[in-house]
Amino acid sequence: VETKVPGYLDKIKDDVMNRDRGKDETGTWGTDTLTFQDDELSYALGKQGTTRKKLERSSGAVVQYIGHQAFFSGTKEVRRKAKEYMKWLFDQLEGPVHVDTDNRDDCTLVDIPSDCVGYITGARRATLGFMEEEWGVLMFFMNKSVGEGEKGRGKGGSEKLIICGPTRARRGAELKVMSGVEAKTPGFFTKGVRDKTSSEKGFDTDRLTFKDDELSYSLGKQGTTRKKLEGAAGAILEYVGHVAFIAGIYKERKRCREFLTWLLAQRRGSVTIANISSREDATEMHIPDNCKGWVTG
Repeated sequence: VETKVPGYLDKIKDDVMNRDRGKDETGTWGTDTLTFQDDELSYALGKQGTTRKKLERSSGAVVQYIGHQAFFSGTKEVRRKAKEYMKWLFDQLEGPVHVDTDNRDDCTLVDIPSDCVGYITGARRATLGFMEEEWGVLMFFMNKSVGEGEKGRGKGGSEKLIICGPTRARRGAELKVMSGVEAKTPGFFTKGVRDKTSSEKGFDTDRLTFKDDELSYSLGKQGTTRKKLEGAAGAILEYVGHVAFIAGIYKERKRCREFLTWLLAQRRGSVTIANISSREDATEMHIPDNCKGWVTG
């Protein structure tokens, strides 16, 4: 409406700003604003609104631009995150950005070999942008603060990639990055890694090492098998080298391991699942013999 009727916002701004203030469970719900300069708006918006959307998804706040004003709505905590993420974006225009991640629960740091930085970034930041959109996170390479020098750069060195957002989304993006780096620099993340099955009921990550012939079968053409296992189990499933990383809450991880085991067992013959009637994640259907080929394809 503001685009078609400039000045409309000024008439209703007070009502919009105060609506539902403090009425959430935390008692901190509200709306903050930030005014853009002419040249800042397009940068904060991004191509087809991608920058605004990733700020919104990574912070958990409602982020919307009306005219030259940015509105951040949500609890005090998510509004703070949205405004910080916005500041970090604009700080990158001035030069390298360093973020102190101590005592923060919304950031993950990943060491990336210097010779893989371009591969992970992609042409005109396309690869990072794709992962940000897929997982709803904010990602950028974080240089050390001024005075710490350029230690780590060059062959054999590494740079830190910061991933901001909710726990699950950060882990998904992190594993995607690890998979890409491992393909270019085998052993960087998997050297010395062992299988792991966590008993943690909440969010955690399990690991399972594939034999050589199991990886390609579990991956499928263009990763289709991995994706269907991930979708069916509700867990995050990513292959880093020959190691499967399974992230999620306990029942998601357990289900994903079972599905993966059933898949691999099919290579040796038919698979029978015991007590299927007691499972809440499987439905049994009886198919006439003369229809099996049609159903299988």
